[in-house]
Amino acid sequence: MEWLRSSLIVLSILPVLPFLLVYFISIRLGRGRKPSLQLAMDVTTAFLLFSVSALFNNLFQSGFGFYLILLLVLIAAGLIGGAQNRLKGRVDGKRLLRAVWRLGFLVMGTGYVLFMVFGMIKYILRAM
Repeated sequence: MEWLRSSLIVLSILPVLPFLLVYFISIRLGRGRKPSLQLAMDVTTAFLLFSVSALFNNLFQSGFGFYLILLLVLIAAGLIGGAQNRLKGRVDGKRLLRAVWRLGFLVMGTGYVLFMVFGMIKYILRAM
């Protein structure tokens, strides 16, 4: 059980590892490049959720990171769902979840890079 816990922690700290792992395993299993990329994005989003919230909490000495991301995901779901309702007259839940999840990958991937860079700069400046 400790091995599983340690593996999940490493994969959350370096979310590029699960992305590459899922992508190359999916390609090896015979899926195309686009479905493999989408699957890798979907799996990595879960790891990014924990990683970005931890980086946010560490950078801003807060405990609100996870809840802030959850709030932003819910707001995005409401906005996208409202747009779907206006355009088509109904909300397609599957497409809504997929859109929010993949948008989350894009935003949290960017947040991961920014928070990692700012965290390193903060650490270096504190050490001086």
